[in-house]
Amino acid sequence: MQKVFLALTALMLAGCATVPSGKPDPRDPLERFNRSMFAFNDALDKAVARPVAKAYVKVTPRFVRTGVSNVFNNLNTLGTAVNDVLQGKMKQAGRDSARFLMNSTLGLGGLFDPASASGLELNDEDFGQTFGKWGVKSGPYLMLPLLGPSTFRDSFGKLADQFTYPVYWLEDDSTRLIIRGVSLLDLRADLLDLDEQLDQSYDRYAFVRNAWLQRREFQVKDGEVDESSLDLEEGMEEEPAPDAGAAPSAEPPQSNAPPAPASPAPR
Repeated sequence: MQKVFLALTALMLAGCATVPSGKPDPRDPLERFNRSMFAFNDALDKAVARPVAKAYVKVTPRFVRTGVSNVFNNLNTLGTAVNDVLQGKMKQAGRDSARFLMNSTLGLGGLFDPASASGLELNDEDFGQTFGKWGVKSGPYLMLPLLGPSTFRDSFGKLADQFTYPVYWLEDDSTRLIIRGVSLLDLRADLLDLDEQLDQSYDRYAFVRNAWLQRREFQVKDGEVDESSLDLEEGMEEEPAPDAGAAPSAEPPQSNAPPAPASPAPR
């Protein structure tokens, strides 16, 4: 265990010295720290999360994995409805509330998804988006340990999100940790298909950062962004690749936003 810790520490220190030359990205003034944290997250991902996710996909039938994903989507819908109201999206709040109630009852706690079949689409709203709607600036890009890409604004949003996630209110700590662990496993399994795409990118850190920030802008502005800003590879070929093997933390793409490899924070 001590050797693993020392190896991870060495990766972090190596990442501190791998800021590419050239014009810095004004959205990422903490790039030196972020690249080191990116390398740290990637080491943990390769050592633990990715192998476990691959094993989970291999041994678990697809219909079981779909049911697990449905349950966590349903749990997140409650927070979405709350943020709908805070953003003044009252019609969407009504639809998302109806979706939560339908899937929680007819869908047996969210295991099944009759709401989608009824035309109630899955939406995604959180406090980071709400703060953005209220005019709070995103602030610098920030790579969080274990949690992946974020910004100063969204980091505070993640804290607020905890209180609208039903699992937070469970009194039994072990049950709460198990549910969160399964949620992370389900999320990582959904991201396995992105690994090859990320491995082919010229600078994986820059790819993840640009994709995540573009997707986040898309979400906050409800898709009202310039199409040119959605080009994930724009300007990346001119940026030298870092020396250390930094790799991505990622967050799953949503159906109503451009695909972006980024790792959302667990609630």
